[in-house]
Amino acid sequence: MDSSSVYALSAGFLAAAGSLCAKLTLGAGYLREMCESGLSGWTRSSGGATGCDWLHVPLRLLCGVLVLTCNTLMWTMFSKALRHCSSSAGATVTTTASNFISSAIIGRLIFGETHSTLWWTGISLTLCGLLVLHAAAPHTNPQEGEKKDK
Repeated sequence: MDSSSVYALSAGFLAAAGSLCAKLTLGAGYLREMCESGLSGWTRSSGGATGCDWLHVPLRLLCGVLVLTCNTLMWTMFSKALRHCSSSAGATVTTTASNFISSAIIGRLIFGETHSTLWWTGISLTLCGLLVLHAAAPHTNPQEGEKKDK
C-alpha cells in the first residue's frame, strides 16, 4: 500500500470521526443519554438530579473542539494524499469510500444504525470503481520519457 492510499484512508476516517463528533455536539440528547447510561447509579445529588445534568455541556464543547480538530487533520491528510497520488480522482474516491465505510461502522457501533440494500449496492459500486482506478497503471507520455533522458 503506497503512502497516498494511507493518507486518503486516514482522511476518510477522520472525516467520519468529525461527523460523529458533530452529531454528538449538535444532536438532541445523545451525550446526555450516554452519560446517564454510563453513570447510572453513581451520582445522585439532592433533588434526584444527576451529574449528567451539567456534565453534558462540557462534553458537547469538547466534541465541538474535536470536530474542528478532525476536520483540520482530515484536510491535511487529504492534501498529502493529493500530493503523493498520481491522479486526484484516485485520492478523492479512496477518501470517499473510506469515509462511507467508516461512517457505516461508527454509526452501527455507536448509534445502532442500519443501512438499506440500496446503500450497500452504492458503496459496492464505489469500491469497484476504486479497484479499477487503483489497478490501472499510470500512463506516461513517451515524449516525456525522451525529454527526461536528454
